[in-house]
Amino acid sequence: MQNFHKILFVSHAVGDESDGLMQAASVARSSGAELQVEIVCPALPDEFDEYREAYIDGLRGHVLGTLTKVRGNLKLEEASLPVAIAVECGSNPAERIIRRVQGEDFDLVIKSVEGGNQSRGFRALDMELLRKCPSPVWLCRPIRRPRAEINVLVAVDPECEGGAAYDLAIRMLRLSRGLADSCSGTLHVVSCWEYDVDSYLRQHVSIEVSNEEIDRIIERAGSRHRGRLDALIHAAGIGGPVEIHHAVASAERFIPLLIEERGFDILVMGTVARSGIPGFLMGNTAENILRKVSCSLLALKPSDFVSPVKP
Repeated sequence: MQNFHKILFVSHAVGDESDGLMQAASVARSSGAELQVEIVCPALPDEFDEYREAYIDGLRGHVLGTLTKVRGNLKLEEASLPVAIAVECGSNPAERIIRRVQGEDFDLVIKSVEGGNQSRGFRALDMELLRKCPSPVWLCRPIRRPRAEINVLVAVDPECEGGAAYDLAIRMLRLSRGLADSCSGTLHVVSCWEYDVDSYLRQHVSIEVSNEEIDRIIERAGSRHRGRLDALIHAAGIGGPVEIHHAVASAERFIPLLIEERGFDILVMGTVARSGIPGFLMGNTAENILRKVSCSLLALKPSDFVSPVKP
């Protein structure tokens, strides 16, 4: 797995966050990273000022109890997984998280998905982090399989023409390879392509092109797309077992269906359509996929992404 150095786990210190903290601790252990917890919570009104200390202590105690449970499940001594806990009370939690990431150079943010019973999509805080946080964001849903059976899927677009988009695709493949190696061992790669003029050519009475010729043209286009995908995977220099899911389909429909049908546990994908432009955050395809995703998500942005949240 990518050698992460500083991981920030975001907690609300309410409900059961053990699945998310378990995934954070596992990643920290695998990569030898420092793990810290930031509790985001509303500030107490002035009328409850006398309870403020008990309020903070209660939040810390909740997280410490979960940490004790996680360390026990992972058979880790406290000294081998020390965790610093900070409490940040106030409004605009996403901006406070992002500013801490910017100020302290965290290279991964992990949190449990908002609304534990929400089986698909992501709520407001999660979406704001996906759009604006400069570091990779890992949003956790419960994974009930043993580690050796966890399946990783990465979605890439081989049509990227160099620059930040190409670098992002290479990073996603390499990170996913390391993640798969620490799980089931097989990396699944999905890439979709569409031939937009297919229906127009077949139904346009004034253009005399046979269905057989259209089929040949589409097949050649698919072969070119698959060739670029193979070249991208080769350029990433990843070895090990790889299973490719190459489909003539809409990515926003095919990828969520593939996740459901094959039971993938973690999806790795990029979330930004264009980089280097403050406020230009996410493309329509990524937004539509994220509304339907039912597994844990690890989302990356281009290296030159500029967050609209000012440090």
